[in-house]
Amino acid sequence: MKTRIGLWIDHRRAVIVQPSDTVEDINVILSNTERHPGRDDAERPGEAFESLQVQADDVTDRKFEQHLNTYYDEVIACVKGANSLLIMGPGEAKGELVRRLEHKHKSERVVEVETTDKLTDRQVVAKVHEHFKAVPPVIELQQRA
Repeated sequence: MKTRIGLWIDHRRAVIVQPSDTVEDINVILSNTERHPGRDDAERPGEAFESLQVQADDVTDRKFEQHLNTYYDEVIACVKGANSLLIMGPGEAKGELVRRLEHKHKSERVVEVETTDKLTDRQVVAKVHEHFKAVPPVIELQQRA
């Protein structure tokens, strides 16, 4: 059976959807990072010898990259059984994930990349179903009385 998985990813979170006719499997992975590190005004001491008190930019960049690589490996572990993979997202994370897949985890899977804006979890599910032409399962919403 061919396994199809769609995912929406940015540097903060990934939403992974495995569509089916009855129930879809949805996983959300958080990277626990806020943004690319840099020097904030709060970090600047404004005194002499600032370079000795603040970490070098290359050190913070490497730490951020290592953190993202761990995050990407966690996402890849969730999609490792996919024959067909749709990767969506608004920024650079989708391209970085594709490069990591190609470099570290070579396999014979179909990978498609699509640029999208920020999406809610339900929008991601709908987009994945639309892409793979699967009939979305009926999701009953509980109404409040």
